[in-house]
Amino acid sequence: MRQRRPGVWEVRVALGADPVSGRCRQRSVTVRGDCAEAAEALARWAALATVVRVARRSDPAVSLARLLQTWLGTDHVWRPSTVAGYRSVVAFLVADPLGRRRASTLTPALVRVACTGWLAGGAGEATVWGRVRVLRSALGWAYTERILDRCPLDVMRGPPVPRTRSHVPVGQVVELLGYAERAVGVQGDLFAAGVGDRRAGADLHRAEQVLLLCHLAADTGARRGELAALQLGDLDGRVLTIERAASGEVIGPTKTRTVRRLTLGPTSTDLWQASIQAWRARSGSDQFGPWLFSPDPSHGSRLTTGGLGHWFAQLCAAAGMPEVTLHRLRHSVATVLVGRGQILQAQCRLGHADAYTTLRIYSHAQPLHDVDAAETLDELYRT
Repeated sequence: MRQRRPGVWEVRVALGADPVSGRCRQRSVTVRGDCAEAAEALARWAALATVVRVARRSDPAVSLARLLQTWLGTDHVWRPSTVAGYRSVVAFLVADPLGRRRASTLTPALVRVACTGWLAGGAGEATVWGRVRVLRSALGWAYTERILDRCPLDVMRGPPVPRTRSHVPVGQVVELLGYAERAVGVQGDLFAAGVGDRRAGADLHRAEQVLLLCHLAADTGARRGELAALQLGDLDGRVLTIERAASGEVIGPTKTRTVRRLTLGPTSTDLWQASIQAWRARSGSDQFGPWLFSPDPSHGSRLTTGGLGHWFAQLCAAAGMPEVTLHRLRHSVATVLVGRGQILQAQCRLGHADAYTTLRIYSHAQPLHDVDAAETLDELYRT
């Protein structure tokens, strides 16, 4: 490690002897910062170099399995749910025959053959796409870190991106909301009649939360993790602030690490306020909150994202709509807004990083404004 000039350091690490020339192979990287940051970079590079040297003592080059495990164990700015997903994919690839190959000898043709085998074995298109995405990310990282001299899949075109799941038609959303409201009425009658006593109170509490969940999902287009992380104080008048999300059941920032504020419809706002008043009155506890969705009458604990999805899935199954999911309601919000030409409103409501993302995913829903052009061309070509 040496300082080239104030604030600029060179970190050089030996990667072991070249198998052909016998010369010591080195990698050098420029680090901008102070001495402590340069030392931290040196330590990280030294750890990576150790992995490479150990691998080369038993193999002529690093195996894909070893490289994937090293990539997964390195510090990345990933959300907890992303880490869990990558860990599952890496576990599969390490056990796959592809994992025993040298990382440097991997080719697009080999990966395409592997993809064909995975599809034949019953894996879905989204699963295969996810595995290729992990491979490209890990190999690209290895090239950036100078573990590999080149990125083996740099010129490979990956499999088609999985199609966006279709939205829920507006009529079906209305039907689902009506069913959820009727379910609250049924549970309310049982609770008033004292049937089941404590159990009836818990069922009513759950039915009311599911009704509110349906309205919020259909109104905001929020992600499931964002809905699960909502707190009682996030609504101010009709303005809902979405500033946190549950990822891998860990509360943190939203997916885009931004805070967005949305105006709720009067129905959702009134339902939110009325529900909180009813829950607070029935809880019989001085300590109430802070979570909006909770299995606890006092709302002191948070309902998990899995629990939220399970509650919603049970409602949809009972309503005869097992194919409806919370994420499809998000698509419904986007489709309706984009269909009306409200691109920026859709971007803001869904929390996309930019309008391009919204257009790329929901371009099929854009309204047609080329009637005049069609009539002009028709008139020109008419004989």
